[in-house]
Amino acid sequence: MLRALYRVIICMVVGTDLVMEKGQEVVIMKLAISGKGGVGKTTVAAALVKSFARTHRLVYAIDGDPDACLAAAVGIPEETAGQIKPVVEMKDLIRAKSGSGAFYVLNPRMDDVLEDYSYSLDNIRFFRMGEIKKGGSECYCRENTFLRALVSSLFLEQDEVVIMDMGAGIEHLSRGTAKGVDLMLVVVEPSRNSVNTARQVQKLSFDLGIREAKIVGNKIRSEKEREFIEKSFQRNELLGFIAFDQSVWESAMETPAAAGVGRGLAVDVERIKEKIT
Repeated sequence: MLRALYRVIICMVVGTDLVMEKGQEVVIMKLAISGKGGVGKTTVAAALVKSFARTHRLVYAIDGDPDACLAAAVGIPEETAGQIKPVVEMKDLIRAKSGSGAFYVLNPRMDDVLEDYSYSLDNIRFFRMGEIKKGGSECYCRENTFLRALVSSLFLEQDEVVIMDMGAGIEHLSRGTAKGVDLMLVVVEPSRNSVNTARQVQKLSFDLGIREAKIVGNKIRSEKEREFIEKSFQRNELLGFIAFDQSVWESAMETPAAAGVGRGLAVDVERIKEKIT
């Protein structure tokens, strides 16, 4: 069983963080990765999951993107990933937890979900929260509420971390899905559209009460591209840069077992991780 650190969520309605204190030290580490579609946020999220798994006892990897790709990126075999039941399909469970009709509970109990609906890959505990719905069908309101409760209900010790790969763009933030995380990492590529989306993500993150929303420049090929991002944000907003890595690009054509983290990507992500921790 997962340790008895999962509690009832009460503070979601006021947006407060749940923490565990050891003496005078507050132990808390919940990260969300966001950004415009195509900037490489899932690649960055997976690299961070693998990096933290080397140094931490337990890493919760949560795929909050309906176009779920994080499982393959962290190395879960495709046939296994396809069998992980996403929350979006657990209609009866969601309705039992959050209510039915037009009204639904904002703080459903999550303890049994954490135990029953996750996949373990060594010390990585993976959750797949959703998938693409049919066109013209219902919205993701209940699933977003469920994800919000899941993230908020995790009480972490010092050697544990939550990394959540969010959907592309800003819609998930308007639903409050990332409420309860400590740090929003916004991945940008050297393009004006990516920068504009990043600014919107930062604004909405602060609206949700997320204390930090930092920028990670990705797929940097030249000094000009790096300077473009540096000029687009304040120095204290920038957490680091990740150079374009041809091996990562090529690994996108491989199976998860064959695809790994490129050496350049791994080095750059380690530098970013050091700044986070």
